[in-house]
Amino acid sequence: MAKTAQEKADLKAERIYEKTHKKRYRTRPGDVVFNVLNYLVFTLFTIACIFPFYYLFINTISDNDLVIKGLINFVPKGIHLDNYKSLLNVSDLSNAFIVSISRTILGTALMVAASGFVGYLVTKQEMWGRKFWYRFLIITMYFNAGLIPWFLNMQMLGLTNTFWAYIVPGIVAPYNIILVKTYIESIPGELEESAEMDGATYMTVFRKIIWPLSKPILATIAIFGAVGHWNSFTDSLILMQSAPNLYTLQHRLYIYLNQASNLSALMESGGQVSESVIKSALSGKVIKYTISMVTVIPILVVYPFMQRYFEKGIMLGAVKG
Repeated sequence: MAKTAQEKADLKAERIYEKTHKKRYRTRPGDVVFNVLNYLVFTLFTIACIFPFYYLFINTISDNDLVIKGLINFVPKGIHLDNYKSLLNVSDLSNAFIVSISRTILGTALMVAASGFVGYLVTKQEMWGRKFWYRFLIITMYFNAGLIPWFLNMQMLGLTNTFWAYIVPGIVAPYNIILVKTYIESIPGELEESAEMDGATYMTVFRKIIWPLSKPILATIAIFGAVGHWNSFTDSLILMQSAPNLYTLQHRLYIYLNQASNLSALMESGGQVSESVIKSALSGKVIKYTISMVTVIPILVVYPFMQRYFEKGIMLGAVKG
């Protein structure tokens, strides 16, 4: 009987709390207006960000004649996947895709490994010349010799017209090292001390303790590195002048864009252009859209799976300076 009375008292207290809570936090008309405007603004902003990718996509799967005439704006018509299949027949495109994938995977892996290890080393007070090397890394973020000295330096190092020009310069990334260092300093030092008391070396501590616990920040810098490698085309444009077999996918897209623009300018100026050239220019527009979509898809696919690590790594890495 006492138990039933207690349950009734608890239920009564819960109802009183709910009534008080609802009355205290009752939604006001101003709050409703703010929420509506807030959702409206962010919905429009989201649409503005997504629409360019949607526009590209519907133009790559729609009827090519309608695309050339500019009749595809919001709804795809004559849906097909022939454009993506035809990319396999575009000269050197598959090779450029392999080059971009290879540099992205290898370059990102080496950059993450180097950033993790160097970031761990500069947290050790007993490291020889620690302050000097750390400041030396930071200084490189603020001083840049310029494009021409960079090219001459790469040429003297023998890194022109070779695949390693994509990999070697990006292995040591000062900003990523700073992020990793800051994150590692937030890890309790007692973990390392207990391992060192058991006889663990620096490499053992790094491999079995620091590396597994640093996955969020390592995933974060992996996103930075992968996006940078995938989107880069300046190094391919400048350093691979005599090695077209090492052109990246972005560089190939740049070439097709230039070709389409030049042909369009020639036709607008009233120059003599054969029918076959006009046809190739118009089909180049479709190829341009399709290649643009192909270059975007890998990042769009990978980023959602890495986003939770990205957010966690940035927040935890910012706890200590």
